[in-house]
Amino acid sequence: MVVLLHGFPASSAMFRNLIPQLADRYHVIAPDYIGFGHSDAPRIEEFEYTFDHLTDVVEALLTQLDVKTFAMYVQDYGAPVGWRLYLRNPDRITAIVSQNGNAYEEGFVDDFWAPLWRWAKDGNAADEAILRSTFTTDLVRWQYTNGVEDPTLVDPDTWTRDVAQINRPGQPEVQLALYRDYPTNRPLYPVLQQAFRTHPKPLLAIWGEGDQIFGPGGARAFTKDLPDARVELLPGGHFLLESQLDNVASSIRTFLAENL
Repeated sequence: MVVLLHGFPASSAMFRNLIPQLADRYHVIAPDYIGFGHSDAPRIEEFEYTFDHLTDVVEALLTQLDVKTFAMYVQDYGAPVGWRLYLRNPDRITAIVSQNGNAYEEGFVDDFWAPLWRWAKDGNAADEAILRSTFTTDLVRWQYTNGVEDPTLVDPDTWTRDVAQINRPGQPEVQLALYRDYPTNRPLYPVLQQAFRTHPKPLLAIWGEGDQIFGPGGARAFTKDLPDARVELLPGGHFLLESQLDNVASSIRTFLAENL
């Protein structure tokens, strides 16, 4: 059983090409979080958008599907959801693949994150404007193409689909609510790192080394608490599956075959 947890501003569609490369051997589940993809997207007055609550819904789904144990692939927002699942019940997790999914301070690229940290703290208008600009076509496209040597490898349907979904009525406010909650993930890191030492799991950190959101230091950091973690840095960016699908899939298949 493999659970695929997507990032921002994506949905389970980011796994559209990976799933066929795993499904011959594994039962694969790729949910859309509340507010993403084809899941319900209630307004912020109807649902409190926090990473705790996104995790609650994913956890309830897995329980409803009677998933007892699973390996997980986490990327971007998938990391804080996956880490919470792991911390709530470490015995449920059999193996972890982190693809540009941060668990250490070393991974944050300051130029990208500084406006979010400031705005989450004081709500200033200048940084809110910067954050709202991340919902535009230009900056969603940038998330897919940053660090990619040949951007023509990236399917333009990726950013076109994401821009349409995150700009539905009420959705920019949903995304801002999650930006506001994002700093709650950082205090979890020491707890998570202790859990890595106490309840170690096989871990593959496979990273787009050119990612300008979560840098490669975030991949290397896993070895501080999981000395046997496998770290692979590939040419590419934040959404590595768009340019390195076959290499990522091959590494995952080898890793899971050796550890499950």
